[in-house]
Amino acid sequence: MKRRDFLKLTLATAVLTACGKKEGRIGIALGGGGARGLAHVLMLEVLDELNIRPHRIAGTSIGAIMGALYASGMPGYEIRKLIDRLTVAEDESWLSSLFEEEIGRWWNIIELQLGRGGLITTSAFAKVLQEELGVTRFNELKIPLMVVATDFWSRKQVVFRKGELLPAIQASMAVPGLFSPVQHKGKVLVDGGLVNPVPYDLLFDDCDVVVAIDVLGERTPEMENGEPTYFETTFNTYQIMQASIMDEKLKHQPPDIYIRPELENIRVLEFNRVDEIYAQSKSARNKLKRSLRRYSKV
Repeated sequence: MKRRDFLKLTLATAVLTACGKKEGRIGIALGGGGARGLAHVLMLEVLDELNIRPHRIAGTSIGAIMGALYASGMPGYEIRKLIDRLTVAEDESWLSSLFEEEIGRWWNIIELQLGRGGLITTSAFAKVLQEELGVTRFNELKIPLMVVATDFWSRKQVVFRKGELLPAIQASMAVPGLFSPVQHKGKVLVDGGLVNPVPYDLLFDDCDVVVAIDVLGERTPEMENGEPTYFETTFNTYQIMQASIMDEKLKHQPPDIYIRPELENIRVLEFNRVDEIYAQSKSARNKLKRSLRRYSKV
């Protein structure tokens, strides 16, 4: 029997609360999904409620953003407050907010830039994120973090564990066609979701209990003149690929705890629907809480 399997059969409450000890190390992977990734907030609040400090966090795209905020020492409720300040009003569309001149809106901190591999660049957003994080490098984080990006030319996964934090996050969230690719140390990097939508596999070697939060969500048919809209075709095609990757990963080696909030018909850029995202994620939040508690009773 493998060491981690033995631990799962014998550890009790220490599985949840042993921080800094060799046994009972919990790793959590936060997946990509654009606006749907706001659901991660509820899952992080569960960790706080149960007094769980992850041994390690792995994140892709918006999962990397949420993971970095949490790893910096910001508790779930503070991340929720931050999102409340940044997200747009419910009655505004993502497109109208993108061109909104009022300072302080989510899309107002992302700059429009055509002709450079993407519609928009995330440099202004990175500045705001930097202010909130309060750190600039991986080794300054309170919880070890791994951030996944994709090497555009080699088509391979790039995992950041050290060095500068912001270039890694910007690369991880650079959805092709939407955000400009990030050039870093001679590489052209794009969204980590292209190769690893929920990077829980990075946690097996170093964690005894691996938790995966998958926020890809579900879509039902939405047609205009008998065909999907332009943006629907672009983003849903991308998500079809991600779902296929996840299906194969789950067949090969599933995580110990797999949570997939029932997020239905939330588009990638619909950050204005934050309250609805939270509401749709409550069931998954409760499932995560029950699952972690069960591990404490094994």
